[in-house]
Amino acid sequence: MSERGAATADPAGTQRPFVAGFACLVGRPNVGKSTLTNALVGQKVAITSNRPQTTRHTVRGIVHRDDGQLVLVDTPGLHRPRTLLGERLNDVVLGTLSEVDVIGLCLPADERSGPGDRYLVEQLRAVPDTPVVAVVTKTDLVDHHKELPRRLVEASQLLDFAEVVPVSATEGVRTDVLADVLVGLLPEGRPLYPDGELTNEPEQVLVAELIREAVLEDVRDELPHSIAVSVEEMQPRTNKELVDIYATVYVERPSQKGIVIGRQGVRLREVGARARQRIEAMLGTSVYLDLHVKVLKDWQRDPRQLHRLGF
Repeated sequence: MSERGAATADPAGTQRPFVAGFACLVGRPNVGKSTLTNALVGQKVAITSNRPQTTRHTVRGIVHRDDGQLVLVDTPGLHRPRTLLGERLNDVVLGTLSEVDVIGLCLPADERSGPGDRYLVEQLRAVPDTPVVAVVTKTDLVDHHKELPRRLVEASQLLDFAEVVPVSATEGVRTDVLADVLVGLLPEGRPLYPDGELTNEPEQVLVAELIREAVLEDVRDELPHSIAVSVEEMQPRTNKELVDIYATVYVERPSQKGIVIGRQGVRLREVGARARQRIEAMLGTSVYLDLHVKVLKDWQRDPRQLHRLGF
């Protein structure tokens, strides 16, 4: 195995320099960006849901290889905003395009291109010096003999892509090919993060996201966008292998609070148990999780509350 940052040899024996850089995955909501990020990293670093707008900030996942280090930036889905939060999420996406070395435009195989895709393509034309790879996701959902070839042709006509790569993140199909393509477009350089580090997200942010994911699994059809989570306190308990976590789930209406808590608190207890298991798996230690639900009226439209919640 080669030393990180040193040149590596390809099968022909030619010395290739070590590369390192950033690649962002962009696309409309719910096209599989977070699932793909997790598949490439090999571990869960971004929460997932089958509801649009699950990702609310950029998440960096780090792929370590002998020939390079690929830092993936998973972005929120670009969408027509209806709230101030939506506007800020779109700004995050567009601001990321000019800050990375390569862009992966995610286009789901089970959907035709729409206005959102074409809008993103126009934004990509504004960064002509950055290579763009078309990533056709969710290929496991379509017929590989008829629908997939048509979708690949359609995708290739949207822009002058460096490559067009079909993948299925859930099945692990051709994700290794995508990693090779992205790494091949990175600049020469030394590693940007220590070996073994899989994300640069603070633990409290990851914990809050795991809690929100657990809530969304139960209430995604009723209030998918009205949920926010804040970790108020997180610290190891003295003389015990236990981490105490105190967190608040915020909603926008009193009626929504009742939905999250459930009859006699059953739903909130189930959410807490599910979230605790995932947090313990991530931290590698036992966790005491204390969850409360509070109403923060119209927080998605309130600049002061958005700032408070980190947006």
